[in-house]
Amino acid sequence: MRFLGKKLSMVALGTFMGVLISTGGSVFAEREAAAQTAIPFEQLRTFAEVFGRIKKDYVEPVSDEKLLEYAIRGMLSGLDPHSAYLDEEQFKELRVGTTGEFGGLGIEVGMENGFVKVISPIDDTPAKKAGVEAGDLIVRLDEKPVKGMTLGDAVKIMRGKPGTDLELTIIREGAEKPLKIKITRAVIKTKSVKSRMLEPGYGYVRISSFQSPTGASMREAISDLKKENKENLKGLVLDLRNNPGGVLNGAVAVSDAFLTEGLIVYTEGRIENAAFKFKATPDDMLKGAPIVVLVNAGSASASEIVAGALQDHKRAVIMGEKTFGKGSVQTILPTNGSGAVKLTTARYYTPAGRSIQAEGIVPDIILSKVRLEQLKSSEFKPLKEADLAKHLSNGNGKKTEKSDEKLEKDAQIARDYPLNEALNLLKGINILSK
Repeated sequence: MRFLGKKLSMVALGTFMGVLISTGGSVFAEREAAAQTAIPFEQLRTFAEVFGRIKKDYVEPVSDEKLLEYAIRGMLSGLDPHSAYLDEEQFKELRVGTTGEFGGLGIEVGMENGFVKVISPIDDTPAKKAGVEAGDLIVRLDEKPVKGMTLGDAVKIMRGKPGTDLELTIIREGAEKPLKIKITRAVIKTKSVKSRMLEPGYGYVRISSFQSPTGASMREAISDLKKENKENLKGLVLDLRNNPGGVLNGAVAVSDAFLTEGLIVYTEGRIENAAFKFKATPDDMLKGAPIVVLVNAGSASASEIVAGALQDHKRAVIMGEKTFGKGSVQTILPTNGSGAVKLTTARYYTPAGRSIQAEGIVPDIILSKVRLEQLKSSEFKPLKEADLAKHLSNGNGKKTEKSDEKLEKDAQIARDYPLNEALNLLKGINILSK
C-alpha cells in the first residue's frame, strides 16, 4: 500500500474506510442500523492528514506498514493499561508465559504515568532474589529512559538472553534516592504452587501465579499435606501475596476447591460472549476447616477473584494489605496476520456483585508493613520456678526438646509477620470452636 503526493488524504481516507468495510462487515452486520452508519468522517480525514504529514515531513522515511502498526498500537494503548497489540514475537511470548516457562527477569509489570510499574516479582526468580518489590517504578533499563517506551518495548528489553545482565533504576516509596539493581537474566520456570506444614494440623499453600494447571496442583498439594498430617487439616493459610494473577480458570478452580455452592465470579461486557458465570461444585477439600488468605498490594486480578469469592461466601478470613485492584478481563484475539489483539472485553464481579476495578479487595484484617527482628538475649535471664533450689519435679515424665528442624521452622514463621498472625488466628478460631 502506497500513498503519494497531494492525493494522499483522499486516497488514505478511502482506503482506510475500505479496510473498515471489508474487514469489519461481519461485525457491523451484528450491530444496530444506527451504529452501522456512525462513521467518524472528520476524524478519519484528520487521521489521513496526519498520516500524510508524517510520510512527507518526518525527518526519516517510515514505511506505510510501520505507521499503520503504530496507529493500531496507539489506538489500543489509549483504551486502558491492559489492552495492547501483540506482534508475532509478543504473541508467542504470551502463549509461552501461560505454560509456566519463559525467559527474562521474573517480574509482572504494568504501566503507570509513563513508567514501568512492578505489579509483583515472581517467586524464585532473579528479580525476586535481587530485591525488586511490588510497587517499584522502573525509570531506566540500563541507560535507556523508560519514559516514552511502550510496555511491549520495555518487556522486550527485559527479556534478553539468559546469563546477560540488566541494570534497573528504580524509584521506591520511602527510599531517599533512586535504587540501582543489577539482575542477571535467566530462563524463568515458575512452579505456581508450593506447600508445607506450619505446625501439626496447620498447612500452608503458596500460589505465586495462576496458570492452567494451578487448580489441580493445589489440590494435589493439599492432599499431600493431609497425608503428612495423617488426618484432615485444622486450618490452612493460602498465601496470595505478590501474586499478579494469570489464567481465569485457574482462579476459579482454586476457589472451587473450598466452596460447595453458589457463584465464584461472573463477568459482564458489551458483547454476548463476554458474559460468563462460574459456579462452585459440591466439594470442599478442607471439610469446613478455617482458611486465612494472605494478600498485599501485589495481589492482582486472579488473586483478587479468589480472595473476593472466599470473602463473600464467608469461607475465609482475608488478611494483609488492600490489593492491587485489577478487575478487568482481557481476551486474546488473533489477527489476520501472525499477531493478536489483547483487548479488555469485560469487568469481573465477586459473588456479591462487587467490582474491584481500581478499588481492590479490602482485607477483613488489615496488617501494616512490619519487619520483625529477634531481640538480643540478655545475660540476665528471668528467674523461674525451675531455677529455685529444691523445686518440685514436674511429675509428668521426661521433658521433650524441640528438634533443630522444628526450631528453624518456628523461626521462619516468626520472621514473616503476616504469616505468624495468620497462624495465630487459625489457632484462635479452633480454640473457640471447641
